[in-house]
Amino acid sequence: MEAVNTLFGLFGGLALFLFGMEMMSDGLQKAAGERMKYILGLLTKNPVMGVLAGALTTTVLQSSSATTVMVIGFVSAGLMNLPQAISIIMGANIGTTITAQIIAFHISDYIYPIVFIGFLITFLAKKEVIKYIGNTIFGFGILFIGIEIMGNTMKPLASSPVFLDLIGKVADIPVLGLLLGAGMTVIVQSSSAVIAVLQNFASQAGPDGVSSILGLQGAIPILLGSNIGTTITALLACIGQTRNAKRTAVAHSVFNITGSILCMLIISWFAKLIIFLSPGGIEVEVISRQIANAHTVFNVINTVIWIPLIWLMVKIVMWILPDQKDGENARPQFLDVNVMNQPVVALHLVSREIMEYTKQLEGFLSDIKKAMLEGGKENLDKADGTAGRVRDMHENIYSYLIGLFSSGNMNEEQAAHTTEIIYIVEDLERISRCMKELLESAKEKERKEFRFSKKAMVEIEESFGIIADMYMKSVDLIRYGDKAAAADAAQSLKRIAKLEKNVRKNHKKRIKEGKCKPEFTNIFANIFHSMEKIGENCSNITESVTEDAYLKYLPEEHSRVSVS
Repeated sequence: MEAVNTLFGLFGGLALFLFGMEMMSDGLQKAAGERMKYILGLLTKNPVMGVLAGALTTTVLQSSSATTVMVIGFVSAGLMNLPQAISIIMGANIGTTITAQIIAFHISDYIYPIVFIGFLITFLAKKEVIKYIGNTIFGFGILFIGIEIMGNTMKPLASSPVFLDLIGKVADIPVLGLLLGAGMTVIVQSSSAVIAVLQNFASQAGPDGVSSILGLQGAIPILLGSNIGTTITALLACIGQTRNAKRTAVAHSVFNITGSILCMLIISWFAKLIIFLSPGGIEVEVISRQIANAHTVFNVINTVIWIPLIWLMVKIVMWILPDQKDGENARPQFLDVNVMNQPVVALHLVSREIMEYTKQLEGFLSDIKKAMLEGGKENLDKADGTAGRVRDMHENIYSYLIGLFSSGNMNEEQAAHTTEIIYIVEDLERISRCMKELLESAKEKERKEFRFSKKAMVEIEESFGIIADMYMKSVDLIRYGDKAAAADAAQSLKRIAKLEKNVRKNHKKRIKEGKCKPEFTNIFANIFHSMEKIGENCSNITESVTEDAYLKYLPEEHSRVSVS
């Protein structure tokens, strides 16, 4: 019965720790809001800035696994190359050590005041950002309550002969500690949680009352194992992603495994270095700080070693995962469900997907024009294929945006912006429907073997030109938020309306002169009616963009407007 209570106490404390960390991470992300963009802006500079960006991002997300999953999403979307991703992962490993450093401060006397203050701020605050700060403080307190419960649960174990014998084996055989740390992290899916347990357990006194039950040299292999175990999350996240995304996950594993092997070879010297760098005192009182320092120093040294060797890391992962002869899908899959809990990143990716959608629509219009003017089964089949891709892309984007809402991770500003994006996507989908109507008219023309007069074909070609121009101006508005171009789009709509009026008039005249057949009237009218509807939907996009609903989450290289 005592063993069952100990297990429940340990797992209950661990559950509170993970819940508190999740709440703290969520609160920090929402409070940080748009500031995350500036952190992400560092990613394209150089390896050192990449390490800094990775460390800062992980400090906010409170999880190196979350940062790594985010980076895999970026690589998969083509927003980041492999060397950049590797530098960020190195920084993420440093950033994740912050949690252990905080735990080492032993703030158990202040836990309940912290929880109360966090609750009070969340309960009383009117402003959304203040509420998020309150959630962060509340989660921080819950996290430490979990640590306290785990610590109290593990105290009786220090006097158990059976447990002391097991710990002795782990301490004497470093490989067992390495495997234990890796296994625990794979199960818990959080290296921070495993290290928190390790810090608490190592803080228990041995039989002499002053020495740690485990000792620093016994704790280090478990710590190294947790660093290896955390790479499993990245490997799982890369399933179904591009080859470069898989290489990013493998690079994370290579980085941690090689560093751990090196450290295991010099474990006694490494332990002496940590003791030298840490504050002195009774071992049982300083062991938690020593473990935190070991975690930080290990990742800093590993990063310093690998930064100048990123080129070698790239070669290693390229050797492990070489290019496939049959190739992969040439177009990156921008949407990544793994990053939905990081709204800023998700909005970056969905913005890229929308821009790809607009390119497909541009190609669709070009295919329809060719099918309309030249006819032929081959041209019609090509346009049909593009229609299918356009349909699938809209469904994927719409589902992703709804999923982003359902995740509940967005702050008020992000949710409002996502709503605006949905309106833009729906306007684009209405444009695609009008294009499909044009395609149906082209099919009818081919099926019935209608042959329009040369003047009619000139009018159709001119209309396609105006529509294409107006559509591209709308796309520029979506991409850049250039409100000055809105007036040009409005003028194009007037040109379309005027052209349709003249086309009807000219068509009636050609029928009277016997140059056009009366049975052409319906299909001819449908063609220009569909074009006018495309113009109207382009105009709707113009109105939305003038209300600041452009894709402001596009990376700098895809946007020429600076967003504050």
